[in-house]
Amino acid sequence: QVQLVESGGGLVQAGGSLRLSCAASGRTFSGNTMGWFRQAPGKEREFVTAISWSGGSTYYADYVKGRFTISRDNAKNTVYLQMNSLKPEDTAVYYCAARSIVLPSTSLRDYDYWGQGTQVTVSS
Repeated sequence: QVQLVESGGGLVQAGGSLRLSCAASGRTFSGNTMGWFRQAPGKEREFVTAISWSGGSTYYADYVKGRFTISRDNAKNTVYLQMNSLKPEDTAVYYCAARSIVLPSTSLRDYDYWGQGTQVTVSS
């Protein structure tokens, strides 16, 4: 089992920045692919970004590419999501997720563990 706890969400004006953190505990963290997903009201949960176990490979949805950066610190069992140039359409609950195997994936069905989510609201 892997437990995930997100933090860092909040209210920010358009063009601003936020940094989300996801602290993992339980099973070994360093072997997991980690991902961030988001879900806006009335919409399905969607992929945002993922990072390989080593941090050497990252993947981004087109709508956040160039604005968001995922990183991880395996010594701290933590993954981060730096979000810059935020837009109102980025408003959503952001979820951290862990995959039990090392192969990266952009599909939420491939992730085994989920955090409770943190709200990000971007005002115009």
